[in-house]
Amino acid sequence: MHRRSFIRSTTWFALSLATAKLLSSCSSNPQINSVAKNIIDLDENIKELNFGIISTESQVNQRPFWDPLIQDLSDALKIPVNASYVTSYAAVIESMRFGKVHVAWFGGKSYIEAAKMANAEAFAQTLSDSGSPGYYAHLITSKNNPIASKIKNGNGDRYVIENASDLTFAFNDPNSTSGFLVPSYYIFAKNNINPQQAFKQVIFSGSHEANTLAVVNNQVDVATTNSEALSRLEIINPEAREQIQIIWTSVKLPGEPIAYRKDLPEELKEKIRGFFYNYNDKVVLEKLNWSGFRAAEDRDWNSIRELEIGRQILEIENNEKMNQNQKDEKIKELQKQLELL
Repeated sequence: MHRRSFIRSTTWFALSLATAKLLSSCSSNPQINSVAKNIIDLDENIKELNFGIISTESQVNQRPFWDPLIQDLSDALKIPVNASYVTSYAAVIESMRFGKVHVAWFGGKSYIEAAKMANAEAFAQTLSDSGSPGYYAHLITSKNNPIASKIKNGNGDRYVIENASDLTFAFNDPNSTSGFLVPSYYIFAKNNINPQQAFKQVIFSGSHEANTLAVVNNQVDVATTNSEALSRLEIINPEAREQIQIIWTSVKLPGEPIAYRKDLPEELKEKIRGFFYNYNDKVVLEKLNWSGFRAAEDRDWNSIRELEIGRQILEIENNEKMNQNQKDEKIKELQKQLELL
């Protein structure tokens, strides 16, 4: 069967993603200009690097885990490397776009946005503490929330769908894979649900850490997060982790990318790759819940691009405000994007 006929089938789409062992952190973020051109000419004689870190947690919690790795990178490159802790995923993308960040840790969704508009190129992928290149998205609630006792066998997605009008819900960030894209596709788009209309209240907290604390403090009934964020929470705040109940788990998602700007000097890029491919400080890596890094390339995140396109197709098909001609035109554009992959 031709690829075009498959594209219209959401059943095939889900199967193709699973077969590819995808899926790895959304509607387009308004903070990012999708048609922006790269206008930065980097100095070939770079005297220092800025390393961007997406805001999965607060800076005060991320810094103790990341600073040792950043220092080791600085020592290996023999130039200063500055950690850039920001308040949103979009800020890392924009910083790389304007040459203020040279290397960054992204989630899958934020990386494909950075590759499209910020001249980013993935070269490494994180490996979980078990050595696997992957992690899981979750929906969580508080064990003290009355809904916790009503959810059996991890079928929290069905409960959330059926009782959305009585629930408050928190996403992470619009550019998060596990905190937005994955649940948006599998739980909402595939069930013809608009979260903004279905729930009593929907918020974007900005980070996985904020989501978990919102649940623990009973500020929301249900929130998104992922397995890595929960593992880190167990280290940072074990009492909070003990109060959290996982009510839905996704398929395995690809490990997160480490990317640099394509226009960095080749000699410098080679040194950066060598550092990550050979980094084995177990003490530092354990704090990040990783066992190391492996070589990767841009196409390793095509599965995330497919997932985002599939989400958009489902939303268009379920949009009652669009007529069929409008839907067909938009879907045709998305099909062309998918074919280019």
